[in-house]
Amino acid sequence: MIPNIEHFPYLGLFLLLLFGGVGLPFPEDATLILCGFLISTQIVKPIPALIIVYAGLLIADLTLHFIGKKYGRQVVTHRRFHKLISPERLSFLEDKFNRRGILIILLGRHVAGLRAQLFLVSGIMEMPTLKFLMTDAVSSLLTMALMIGAGYWGGNSLKFLKQGLVRIEHIAILVVIIFILFYSIYRYLKPKLINKS
Repeated sequence: MIPNIEHFPYLGLFLLLLFGGVGLPFPEDATLILCGFLISTQIVKPIPALIIVYAGLLIADLTLHFIGKKYGRQVVTHRRFHKLISPERLSFLEDKFNRRGILIILLGRHVAGLRAQLFLVSGIMEMPTLKFLMTDAVSSLLTMALMIGAGYWGGNSLKFLKQGLVRIEHIAILVVIIFILFYSIYRYLKPKLINKS
């Protein structure tokens, strides 16, 4: 038997967020929705799952921030990271970032295609790491609430749908039994009613 198999969903959620954050095809929103679904179906416990997911989000975002700090504008030509942001996009975001850095992170974090690019730009623009982390930590809470809430609601909806289908199945069986009962009574009484008339 594999030891600690109950910890695999937690590790899986963490790794999906980490890998998705650095550009691999694991969308952050989908992972958060999955987390909500796992909580609603009681595969994971809410508190540990939320802590692990929150940590995964922040670490993935900080990783991009540090990549931006390390490579600066060269990130657009770097063999690993050039796909994340084009030179034109970098110039556009730098301009926006100069005018509204914190606001751009607070709002832009909720736009799937823009998220990773903003975190890179925050590093390129030498935003202080603590300031970035605090801004991202606040913004992440809203992302988590929306996406995990959607997954949780979806999981509960499936439960209610399943319960509803079971009820419909029971009602259908009851209707068939009543129909067979009435039909049998009718067949039994029909000859007697004809003889009387």
